[in-house]
Amino acid sequence: MSRLDSFIRRLEAQRSVLNWAADFVADKDGLILELGLGNGRTYDHLRERLPGRAIHVFERSPSPNPRSMPPQHLLIVGEMEQTLPAFAARHGAAASLIHVDVTTGVPTRDRVAFAWLPEQVAALARPGALIVSGWPLDDPAFEAVPLPIDIPEERYFAYRRHGAG
Repeated sequence: MSRLDSFIRRLEAQRSVLNWAADFVADKDGLILELGLGNGRTYDHLRERLPGRAIHVFERSPSPNPRSMPPQHLLIVGEMEQTLPAFAARHGAAASLIHVDVTTGVPTRDRVAFAWLPEQVAALARPGALIVSGWPLDDPAFEAVPLPIDIPEERYFAYRRHGAG
């Protein structure tokens, strides 16, 4: 498969997963967290799918398309290794949806570079929360959940935080 075809499949899967996740949390209380802003496409999509919901966005160095820039009070700038624990200290496990969209583009490198991330995500997710990610997140607090049938295997991953929700 060409890199272009792979990119298109990734974006189609991402849209499908975000639509599914937005439907899941539409009537649930809790924060919405977007880990990684990039050019802002997924943030913009969640913002459109969840009108009226505050979406807290974490990004080391924000430079999205200007139309996809979150409001300043919802943008947490800095290294996530520091900003996620600080956010968790203020808000606790309050998120009903966490979209993990941070990657180096190389899965083996991601597992090393972001080995600390699953524990931080678990600290932010309320019981029953949905976590969706472009790469696997292994944490004892998570239980894998099946994705919509149109998502190719290993293209995206979904988890629920243990506990009632």
